[in-house]
Amino acid sequence: MLIGIDHIVLNCKDVEYTADWYERVLRLKREVFGPEGRIALKFGNQKINLRPIGAKGWLSGEKEVAGSADICFLTKETLSSVASRLREEGVEVILGPVERTGSLGTMTSIYFRDPDGSLLEIASYSETETPM
Repeated sequence: MLIGIDHIVLNCKDVEYTADWYERVLRLKREVFGPEGRIALKFGNQKINLRPIGAKGWLSGEKEVAGSADICFLTKETLSSVASRLREEGVEVILGPVERTGSLGTMTSIYFRDPDGSLLEIASYSETETPM
């Protein structure tokens, strides 16, 4: 029986650039692991491994394409402060705040893209702002 998700893997055109972006914009912590020096991004008990497209020795999905992920992160910050920080980093919020349904019920979300074009969502279950 499944009990959770241990990690996800993002296919990247440029792992270093992507890692730097996630560290700077989302404040994830870089971790280098394994004998090959693979790169992961950690936050809380979660981990995102970064896979360079076309890398030898990596088991991958049938189609290795950058920008095909859709990930929802949760925050306890207000979405207005998150959106403000994103704008300060030159990241365009493409939608939100909007009401959505997550795994625990109704939440409020904002959407934007990472450097490879993957859709990222930051959501709050306790958001007090009125969705636009």
